[in-house]
Amino acid sequence: MCFSAAANFIGSGVLAGVGVVTLTRVKHRRELLFASLPLLFAIHQFIEGFVWLGLDGILSAKVAHNMGAAFMLYAQGLLPFLLPLSVLLFEADAKSRRRMVPFLVVGGLTALYILWALTAYPLQIFVRGDSIVYMNAATNNTFVAVLYVIATCGSLLFSKVEDMVVFGVANLGILLVVMAIKRYAFTSLWCAYAAIASVIILAYFWKSIEDRPFHYAASR
Repeated sequence: MCFSAAANFIGSGVLAGVGVVTLTRVKHRRELLFASLPLLFAIHQFIEGFVWLGLDGILSAKVAHNMGAAFMLYAQGLLPFLLPLSVLLFEADAKSRRRMVPFLVVGGLTALYILWALTAYPLQIFVRGDSIVYMNAATNNTFVAVLYVIATCGSLLFSKVEDMVVFGVANLGILLVVMAIKRYAFTSLWCAYAAIASVIILAYFWKSIEDRPFHYAASR
């Protein structure tokens, strides 16, 4: 998150509470991965708190680099695959799930490329304008960014679950704002605001408790 380690740790605590409550509303194993997103974002923000502590000189530079690598592993190496997979698993019928396959393929290939890039190229981490900048020569380009957006936001926007579409619109809007204002800190800021937007996931699981689980076995 922008600002400080304290902002990350406080945000992580709040999101952890949201994540735990969301998981208590799960009624089928297919819902589990999507319902886990707020908690995963909480862990993600907690990790970035240690990046701040390293950059601020409270902890070592090695801690900042290692925690930054862990932050990037989830933000760029795993999320492009996990998010469309979570939507695919959640979709109620086979037709809707097939509609998610292209996003899952794009996300999987993007994740594999980024995982390779994170191991093949050095990671630079520094503070600029009260935000953390993560730089990798092979991932910081427009083509990778477009594939990332297609995988993460596209799967949500094409879901049959209305609140998933709302979550997708919120994330796409946040993404466009961040790209326009602070593109250099995109990874940190988008993940932070996407984490905040994951409250939408809790709202959905809370209000739809009587409508779930879907009849997956009977769906075609």
